[in-house]
Amino acid sequence: MKRPTIHDVAAAAGVSRGTVSRLLNGDKYVSPAARVAIERAISETGYVVNRAARSLVTQRTGSVVMVLSEPHEKLFEDPNYSTLIRVAIRMLAERDLSLVMMLAGDEGDRERVVRYVRGGHADGVLLVSTHAGDPLLDALRTGPPAVSCGPVIGRETVIPYAAADDRLGARQMTEYFVGLGRKRIAMITGPMDTPGGIQRLEGFADVLGRKATTRLIAHGDWTQASGERAMTELLERTPDIDAVFVASDLMAAGALAALRAAGRRVPDDVAVGGFDDSSVAVSTHPPLTTIRQPLAEMAQETLRLLLALIDGAGHVDPVVLPTELVIRESA
Repeated sequence: MKRPTIHDVAAAAGVSRGTVSRLLNGDKYVSPAARVAIERAISETGYVVNRAARSLVTQRTGSVVMVLSEPHEKLFEDPNYSTLIRVAIRMLAERDLSLVMMLAGDEGDRERVVRYVRGGHADGVLLVSTHAGDPLLDALRTGPPAVSCGPVIGRETVIPYAAADDRLGARQMTEYFVGLGRKRIAMITGPMDTPGGIQRLEGFADVLGRKATTRLIAHGDWTQASGERAMTELLERTPDIDAVFVASDLMAAGALAALRAAGRRVPDDVAVGGFDDSSVAVSTHPPLTTIRQPLAEMAQETLRLLLALIDGAGHVDPVVLPTELVIRESA
């Protein structure tokens, strides 16, 4: 069966081929009557837009690439990424855009991302979980518009972003522990080459000042296993800890496992607080007291910034969203 063409749509709608073409390419100057007739004709004929042909005219690919700068396994372990992907797919679909997911966890992955983007295969780039000094950032400087979910550190060229107020959230949790009367408050940070790792530690130190000593701080990499290792390290170093702020819910789940293995009761012996308010927070035993960062709203704002740049905006301002303390049974 012959595939319907734009000529078939024009004949069925009773308009010129040029009018159909203008509508398909987003021209606003098509009369309401012609628009209704064309949309009805498209439905009746089963016409499907040829994206390759359209891109030659519009210089658009019809896709946005999301780049996650983490090892492959983290995509499936961390529930935060699924939230970002789900929101991105929905918002892009409203604009008839597709989402392409690419991982850039090592040098080979980064080279593939750069070749793809510089090859003109994407209208925009959405960066997730970037690290300081990542060569990918400079490599993408001459490509299509790019925005980041979370600020990008250690870079001269400013990349627009939407983020939660990580430092505020860390202060909220640490102040909560102080208010409970906890005296030896420790912290498990995220990677210290990421904005979340740095800013959540800064918020912790804002509250404790000189009490935030290196003996009370251990570092993780956002994974559950790293949270368990860091908690074990803290207990060996300072066994009198009575509270621990963990910079992500997933790492906090690992910390809870280490505390159980050490025979420590939560929250009686050690209060535990996480960060994210992801699905992990309600699946642990006990359920996690945590900091809620508005992940869906962050994703929406990030996509809004990127779409504005794709549409020709010369500048967009970063968006920082407030966090909220959510009290459950772990503290």
